[in-house]
Amino acid sequence: MKLRNGFEHLNSEFNKSYFKSLNEFLLRQQAVIYPPKEKWLRVFELCNLDDIKVVILGQDPYHQPKQANGLCFSVNDGLSHPRSLRNILKEVSRDIGCSYPNSGDLTPWARQGVFLLNTILTVEESKPASHQNIGWETFTDEVIRLLNNQLNNIVFLLWGKYAQSKSNLIDCNKHLILRASHPSPFSAHISFNDCSHFSKANKYLQNHSKKSINWCL
Repeated sequence: MKLRNGFEHLNSEFNKSYFKSLNEFLLRQQAVIYPPKEKWLRVFELCNLDDIKVVILGQDPYHQPKQANGLCFSVNDGLSHPRSLRNILKEVSRDIGCSYPNSGDLTPWARQGVFLLNTILTVEESKPASHQNIGWETFTDEVIRLLNNQLNNIVFLLWGKYAQSKSNLIDCNKHLILRASHPSPFSAHISFNDCSHFSKANKYLQNHSKKSINWCL
């Protein structure tokens, strides 16, 4: 594993004992793991560190076949939309005025500087949260610290208690943190629906002389 695009500082993490243990755990697995290995670090490949404007934090990848593509909440083109993604895209449609898209692939967001980071980067098939506490969180906490320290005036969208637990890694004097309930159908009604996070993020970016995100897919 080797990162580029401004993330080279993180390469030292791969030599630490926790990451070696994580890698050994993954190599020993006989079960199917999602996403495919070549997409575990895909989020780092789609945008340069200095181009990141918005960070969306997820927990772990989708655990059903063909869904996970290395970006949180995103699914491969042509697949039906999981319920959390459906609520996200419905809120984009309401907030920005986009038509609801056929595709649930959020790669166009990533190419504009939306960093779609799962804090756990792999999962066993049909077993959500199965790779919790094996080391990924230590690595992705370091990623969040890097984003916080190296960048200025970016927007962190923290949906749900798990994502919001990472707010202690973010300097709210340097960045904007927007919080809402998770877009899951069990909690979206609490504060995610009608949160207008997408237009609020664009307004903040514009106020800091940054190009806004085209959220329409």
